[in-house]
Amino acid sequence: MKTQAPPSPRSLKRSLELLKLAERLIPGQSQTFSKAPNQFVRGVSPAFLERAKGSRVWDVDGNEYIDYSMALGPIILGYGDPDVDAAVRKQLEKGAIFSLPSPLEVEVAGLVHETVPCAEMVRFGKNGSDVTTAAVRAARAFTGREKVACCGYHGWQDWYIGTTTRSGGVPKAVRSLTLTFDYNDPPSLERLFKAHKGEIACVILEPVGVVEPKDDFLKEVARITRKNGALLVFDEVVTGFRVSLGGAQEHYGVTPDLACFGKAAANGFPLSIIAGRRDVMLKFNDLFFSSTFGGEALSLAAAAATIRKLKAKKALAQIWRQGEKLRDGFNKLAADAGLEKRLRCIGLPPHTVIQFKDEKGQDSLVMRSVFQQELVKRGILFLVGFNVCWSHDDKDVARTLEACREAIECLAEGDLEDKLEGPCVEAVFRKA
Repeated sequence: MKTQAPPSPRSLKRSLELLKLAERLIPGQSQTFSKAPNQFVRGVSPAFLERAKGSRVWDVDGNEYIDYSMALGPIILGYGDPDVDAAVRKQLEKGAIFSLPSPLEVEVAGLVHETVPCAEMVRFGKNGSDVTTAAVRAARAFTGREKVACCGYHGWQDWYIGTTTRSGGVPKAVRSLTLTFDYNDPPSLERLFKAHKGEIACVILEPVGVVEPKDDFLKEVARITRKNGALLVFDEVVTGFRVSLGGAQEHYGVTPDLACFGKAAANGFPLSIIAGRRDVMLKFNDLFFSSTFGGEALSLAAAAATIRKLKAKKALAQIWRQGEKLRDGFNKLAADAGLEKRLRCIGLPPHTVIQFKDEKGQDSLVMRSVFQQELVKRGILFLVGFNVCWSHDDKDVARTLEACREAIECLAEGDLEDKLEGPCVEAVFRKA
């Protein structure tokens, strides 16, 4: 079946004008690497968004899209959720920040304590990097050790980003303190403990990304970590309040010593959370983890409303259903086109990623670029996969799968370089 003709080209005049201004004023033209223009096919995709509601966003030229980035994951209920926004407006009348703590700090800490298995005590930050770094500092203070074993992505701070190709500005002495191991490979962690006996303060990992744990991997990591006197930290910035209300630790039945949350906790308002064992969390009485905006009340009001609504509406069950339709529907379309070995949607339904492989089985940015380009021309804003929110309805899913069908047919026709209508997207970073 031939691919249908795409819709008429959309005007991106204002986006391109703003991009020229941003090139002069803002390094990278964005505050976030994954939102930068080099992550999209320039000249085809919008560069700036002006408003959003539910599952939809509108660019500065007035074009409408079904969004699956969801601001890189924070939007769990939908943009502009009426209950969350009402809670924020009510709090705004009282104030956004004060000279002493807000009662909301106690209220939201209580909600997290009730919801998250490991959360005996709770502190707040603003970004995921705040709380992953706080967890590492607390683990070092608690154990008296300095080294860290990590697996996954844990933010921009020196202790982690020094393990990647974006390590510029990170001292060698700092980089030497962080060790990496492989997911679903317990022996790789055991080798680190053997080589650095008595030196590792904590093991921090994303409990699940787009590859699921197998053979009791998380339980084995917990066993190895505790046998060697280190603390287990789950980075649940992505999985928290998305995979399960209590995070991946609840979903898989493995409770860490500390856990870090962010993104979906407040439906888009800036809030991050570190929670964990009382004896470890009490270290925050002594070590320095303090910020002017850590108890900002608007985001705490949003978190209280978000967590309560997720529970009341059983929203995650719907998110899982819609995500499963997208994942399985995409994979069927890829198989129908004979591309099942080169295109694959993987991950748990609430957060999936599409793998694009060339004929040699290597990651293909060209395939991803053409696919993304064809989706955006059909009104679907896509980065690397599907972050599903409660507002994505059956019509959104059906329209998205139809756009995927046409984009996959375009990929099947070959000559991808000729199909690309702008620069190829670029990788943000790689492991060093």
